[in-house]
Amino acid sequence: MRRQIKGLKKSGTDEMLKWVGKPVNRIDGPEKVTGEQKYMTDYHYPDMTFGKVLRSKYPFAKIKSIDTSNAKAHPEVICVLTHEDVPGFNGFGIVTPDQPVLCEDIVRCTGDAIALVAAETLEAAEEALGLIEVDYEPLEAVTDPENAMVQGAPQLHPEGNIHSHVVIKSGDIDKGFEEADFIFENTFYSPRQMHAFLETEGGWGKVDENGSLTIQCPSQYGHRDKLQIARALALNPQRIHVHSSPNGGGFGGKDEITVQIYLALLALNTNGRPVKLHLSREESVVAGIKRHPFKVTVKTGAKKDGTIVAHKVRAVADTGAYASLGGAVVALAIEHAAGPYKIENVDMEGFCVYTNNGISGAFRGFGVNQVCVGIETHIDMLAEKIGLDPIEIRMKNAYRQGDVSSLGHVVKSSVGTMETLERAQASDLWANRDLYKVQATEPWKKRGVALATSFHAVGMGLRTPDYGASSIELLEDGRFKVGLAIEEIGTGNGTVYAQVAAECLKCDIDHIVVIQGDTKETLDSGTISASRSTYTGGRAIATAAINMVSLLSETAAEILGASVDQIVVSQNKLTASSSESRSVSYKEMYQALKEKNQSTRVEGHFYFPREKKELKNSGGAPHHLYGYMTHVVMVEVDTLTGETDVLKVVAIPDVGKVLNPQGLEGQTEGGAIMGIGYTLYEDVIMKNGYHQTRNLTDYIIPTIRETPVIETIPVESMEASGPFGAKGVAEVVMIPIIPAILNAIYDAVGVRIKKLPAKPEQIFQAIQESKSHELISGDAY
Repeated sequence: MRRQIKGLKKSGTDEMLKWVGKPVNRIDGPEKVTGEQKYMTDYHYPDMTFGKVLRSKYPFAKIKSIDTSNAKAHPEVICVLTHEDVPGFNGFGIVTPDQPVLCEDIVRCTGDAIALVAAETLEAAEEALGLIEVDYEPLEAVTDPENAMVQGAPQLHPEGNIHSHVVIKSGDIDKGFEEADFIFENTFYSPRQMHAFLETEGGWGKVDENGSLTIQCPSQYGHRDKLQIARALALNPQRIHVHSSPNGGGFGGKDEITVQIYLALLALNTNGRPVKLHLSREESVVAGIKRHPFKVTVKTGAKKDGTIVAHKVRAVADTGAYASLGGAVVALAIEHAAGPYKIENVDMEGFCVYTNNGISGAFRGFGVNQVCVGIETHIDMLAEKIGLDPIEIRMKNAYRQGDVSSLGHVVKSSVGTMETLERAQASDLWANRDLYKVQATEPWKKRGVALATSFHAVGMGLRTPDYGASSIELLEDGRFKVGLAIEEIGTGNGTVYAQVAAECLKCDIDHIVVIQGDTKETLDSGTISASRSTYTGGRAIATAAINMVSLLSETAAEILGASVDQIVVSQNKLTASSSESRSVSYKEMYQALKEKNQSTRVEGHFYFPREKKELKNSGGAPHHLYGYMTHVVMVEVDTLTGETDVLKVVAIPDVGKVLNPQGLEGQTEGGAIMGIGYTLYEDVIMKNGYHQTRNLTDYIIPTIRETPVIETIPVESMEASGPFGAKGVAEVVMIPIIPAILNAIYDAVGVRIKKLPAKPEQIFQAIQESKSHELISGDAY
């Protein structure tokens, strides 16, 4: 349910707060199926063909032979392609290109692609898949990541089953535990979550009249997709044009290559006809990226006064058959495993391990979701042990700007943890929690109120190039076309880009046209991930706007017969300070520049700030910039069934400057609902390398019934380096709600849940075991 954002401080950019832009994303060529549909997979071309992918029958097997003759003989089949038809490098992957485009001699998961078919109809393409004969030699599947690391386990890749190992140490962990008065140790398990985006992976491929290749496929980094396509096709990247926006949902699941290379291969073999490939939900479940399941063992030591003095973490992540972004996910998880706290002694390590359990990769939160539960659960346990308020104990240990973090580095950027905790303390739900808890709807239902706080990095870190670029072009009608490659995946970043441009150029927001996700019209701006969209895109636009204002001021000075320093940029026009009655409109500026045969387009480039020194063996830590967040949650647990409902959420994000309140509210609500699903319902179940979960019919996600009242109270810890003080928010909004729900369950019924999702039967069983323990120990009397 929508709630008005509370506590929003206004500043010099108040006008931006009321703007709601309508950015334009142009897609040339195809026709829409209906006037209402807007995603690329809803479009169609005349004379189109249909593509399908043959997937592996086994999670792990050798391929002895592939016979496509019967499929090629089908009267409606246009082409059948195998690894022999891949002209370039038969592999892809953002960091490690270890996933075959089309498998040649081995398959490592049931999502592996073996052959492609293009046919006159979708039905014919599906029939052709059944005519392809593949002779397999099944192998023993590796499905447990711990066992995969044991010597003698079947090796899935030449370098072994451990894709990456990261370690972060600071201080003396043994000394820290010696000093501790209390030590808590637990192991936590997290599930394989599905992105469940509305639009499954799909798109279009076609060869243009000039021989260049156009790929229209919703993704999260079109310029990088172009390079991966070019590598597989042995084609000049300049001959490839990628449309990657808008998306019907991404959340990280479309950051990696999905069907782009398949579309390209088919398009080159369909005699000039466009080809459509759109995965069914079942195929998306099997072949698509999932969140990494983690096993995390956490040991935390603290003194009697609540000071945390030692924190040890061992995390093992199941990355599935291929690397994708698994190494980066584990590195970020370990970077965040101690929370936004100053702990003198830490020893944290993470393993990214190959198995035959599908493929894991990027997902909103990027590993932080899996590790935040440990520290936040132990802090609540410590607070209960020593009788300290859960907020006070977090305030006691939280770092501030300029402090040394648990990683051992000085945090130079803005930190809003304390402010989010203060807002939580003052919130109605927390202040009146005892009153709320006695209002359960039934006598056998118990309510609990709890909170958790966490943080999330903004940007790519030290090991990955991180930059932004935008263009601004003055159009003939006096509007400005803002080009930025960063895609729209549902976050509303196009509206923010329009706001930033309008503010910088002093024009109405209706005069801004935003073009996103088009490699022909936009400069490479990096990926729409890592919560970097607003920060990086906003900075790039602001930089380009300076150049546009300079260009316009010089031209206006010539027209008005004034010096450049006398030119003032005012609303929708430029004036001379010597005579405010003399002005020139943006439309007139366009004509003047064209008469001089001068370009009306400028560029702006931005490089993300980063730390100077990388922590040893950390995989790229620390980041320079972080967003912070506190969630307060109220749950109601049915003690007869274990069913848990989240009734109310207070979301308190530190976002720097709030540029668009409605957009922020949408992010906090969406993040909270996704976090509820992750904590209570969602899990893609695997058995022996096969997906037991195949569709949304047996994969439970929150509906409107499970959506609680969500109140958003932002904290504006202005970030000096950001656009108007803004930071990123998209990922942190779903992180602390996870341990907050678990802490609230404990507050309600007195049981600690350590394996997600916290399903009713698990909670019920824990309640029964707790009762039995009380009777045996005599505590019940």
